[in-house]
Amino acid sequence: MRKLVVSEFVSLDGVMEAPGGEDDYPHGAWTVPYWDNEVLGAFKTAELEAADVLLLGRVQYEGFAGAWPQRSGDPFSDKMNSMAKYVVSSTLEDPAWANTTVLEGDPLEAVAALKAEDGDDILVAGSSTLAKALLRAGLVDELRLAVYPLTLGEGKRLFDDVGRADLDLVESSVTETGVNLLVYRQADGPPAGAGHPFIDD
Repeated sequence: MRKLVVSEFVSLDGVMEAPGGEDDYPHGAWTVPYWDNEVLGAFKTAELEAADVLLLGRVQYEGFAGAWPQRSGDPFSDKMNSMAKYVVSSTLEDPAWANTTVLEGDPLEAVAALKAEDGDDILVAGSSTLAKALLRAGLVDELRLAVYPLTLGEGKRLFDDVGRADLDLVESSVTETGVNLLVYRQADGPPAGAGHPFIDD
C-alpha cells in the first residue's frame, strides 16, 4: 500500500498561496528570500526521491507542466518529468506533460485506489483545493510543512474548512533562514492530558 504525502510551503498564519509568485497574489514569491539549498533543498529532494507518483490538481498541473518540461539534466528535474503523474480535474482532457493521466470517476475513490496499489509514496506538492479535500477525507498519511517565519494576513490557507486532525510530529529541523521543516503523521487520537494549563477551573 502506498503512503500519501502532502507537502506545503506555509506562512506562520497558514497561508499557502503563490509561494513562488505564480499568480496575482499581492505577496507572491514570499518564499524566495528564505531559500536554503543545503537544508530546505535536501528536504524537498528527499520527499521527491521517496515518491513514484505525483498527484496534482488542475491549477498546479498547469503551473508545473508549463515549467518542468523545459528543465532537464539534473536529478530533480529528470525525476519530475519522468515519474507518473495523476491529475484530479473535470476539465483537463489531453494532458501534454509526459506520463500524465487524468483520474476518472469520483476523485477520492480514485485516490484511495491509487493508495491501495503497491509502490512508493504518492506526493501532493501544493494543489490547495486537492490537499484540503484529501485532509478532510482522512486520506493523508504524512504532512510535510515548510513553515516560513512571516505572516501574510490574506490568501488561501491550508487548513480552512479541514476540521480537526490529531497528528504526531515525527521529524523537525530548521534552516539558517529560519524556516521550520516539520513532518507529521496521523495520530491514534488526542493526547491524554490534565486540562488546559491556562484555564483556572
